[in-house]
Order: sequence, then C-alpha cells, then structure tokens
Amino acid sequence: MRQRLLMAAAAVVIMTLVCSGLSAKQGLKQIPKGVWGGPGIRIQVENGSASIEYDCASGTMSGALKLDRKGRFKLSGTHTREHGGPIRLDRPPTNQAARYTGWTDGKKMTLVVTLAETNDQVGTFTLERGQTGRIHKCR
Repeated sequence: MRQRLLMAAAAVVIMTLVCSGLSAKQGLKQIPKGVWGGPGIRIQVENGSASIEYDCASGTMSGALKLDRKGRFKLSGTHTREHGGPIRLDRPPTNQAARYTGWTDGKKMTLVVTLAETNDQVGTFTLERGQTGRIHKCR
C-alpha cells in the first residue's frame, strides 16, 4: 500500500513538472526583451524592435517580434554593412532590406540573416539571452 502511495505521489510530481514546462513554452509569444549575444553578434530587444551589432555591420528588426507555437520567427528589418576607416560624406552607409528567421526557447536563439533583395545569406548565429556577445568592430 505504501509503495502505491509513493508511486502515485511521484506520478503527480512528474505530471506537474511536465505540464508546467509545457505551459511555460506555450506562454512564450514573442522574443524576450533584453540583450542576446554570441560570437560576432549582439542583439538588444526592446518593445516591438531589436537593434543588432555584428563585427562589421549593424541592423534592425522591426514590428512585433512574435513567435509561433514552436518558438520560430520570421521578421523583417534592415542590414547595414560597415567598413574600417572613416565614413565618407559622399558615401553614407546603405541600409538593405533583410529577413531574420530563426528559433528561440527564451534562453537560446538561432538566427539566420538573409538579404531580401539578393537572397544572399549574411550568416547563421547562435545567441544566448543575457550574454553580451563577442564583437570585433571594423577599424
């Protein structure tokens, strides 16, 4: 009898943990605010937008930073290539339309950056929430 009672209690504890984990994941409706970082990239997520710094570029993600039920996202924004040395007044940096796709569980993120006009992939990045990233700007 005691063994059955212990088994039933263990089953309740396990089901509670599983259900709370599922509801937490389903409750994630947008990319969480804060800093995200990884090798060569840093993202600052605010309400409805994000600013991105790369080693030799910058960018933005705009609009609602919504996630689907599996934590995936498809966002639009801009990508601006940078170069070393001074910026010439007659050649200001040019923003290009970009697509930002990926996945997050709220702690880790995989991000794929693609230029919208040419479909050229800028890169695939792995980020963690709360990390500042390791960026080496062009000088």
